[in-house]
Amino acid sequence: MIVGVHGIGKYRYYEEAGGSPGRAAETMRLKWNGYLGKGLGRGIGRGNGEYFSEIAYYAHHLRPAAQTPGPARSVSQPELKQMEAPARLVFADWAAQLDGRLRGAAAAGESLTGVVHRLTGWLLDSLGPRAVRFAESFCPEVAAYLGGGDPRSRARDAVADTIRRRAPRVVVAHSLGSVVTYEALWAQPELEVELLVTLGSPLGMRNVVFERLLPAPLNGWGTRPPGVRRWINVADKDDIAAIPSDLGGCFEGVERDLPCNIDALDFHTVRNYLGCGVVNDYLKPYVP
Repeated sequence: MIVGVHGIGKYRYYEEAGGSPGRAAETMRLKWNGYLGKGLGRGIGRGNGEYFSEIAYYAHHLRPAAQTPGPARSVSQPELKQMEAPARLVFADWAAQLDGRLRGAAAAGESLTGVVHRLTGWLLDSLGPRAVRFAESFCPEVAAYLGGGDPRSRARDAVADTIRRRAPRVVVAHSLGSVVTYEALWAQPELEVELLVTLGSPLGMRNVVFERLLPAPLNGWGTRPPGVRRWINVADKDDIAAIPSDLGGCFEGVERDLPCNIDALDFHTVRNYLGCGVVNDYLKPYVP
């Protein structure tokens, strides 16, 4: 069986489950099974559709610092300016990854509010409202996790506990979940996983994630967790969270970086990553 680890923007499952992380995880598990079944081409009567034994759920541990967008709405610059200062710093550093011309703007004396205002306009003009809504989830949750303290340790422990209980041969970690999983496997080196698959991972993102990892990279390099036998990374060419897309350039032990082209507009969802079939050759030996 496989354990999944979710990415950003999943606190709503906790709310919809009446404050139950277990029910939130089960709702997600059923969806992930459907996504992977589509990718594998499994129709009715082909396989039992039970690919994931559990989705490790941690989103509730990132509250209240993490903010979750509400219903669909028009995008305006003030929305991002209302983020807390740590999230706004993440936003400024992350946006600079998207376009090197934006790097170092604050050093010229521009206020953080001014930087966020200008970068939000650039993001909206360049990538559209979907990218701004993505930033509204990505930046606060990354800031909440990497800010340290209880949110980080509780999220990491939740993922480690799920892996320990389920003893999966494979862990599939999406988005921020790849960061939590990486740290959880390092914190609990006795946990053994045959295959780690990271999807749309920001693990290598400079000035935002990479330098703040635990354990810290050594001489500019991170390393595959000791209990992981194989590590495959997958990133869409348009995924603005997966920067850089090739983790093999900054982590020792990545077996392969697999490129894909899932959707120019819907560039980061686990639905598209699992449904596109790019991981089929690696997961088929582990599914019923």
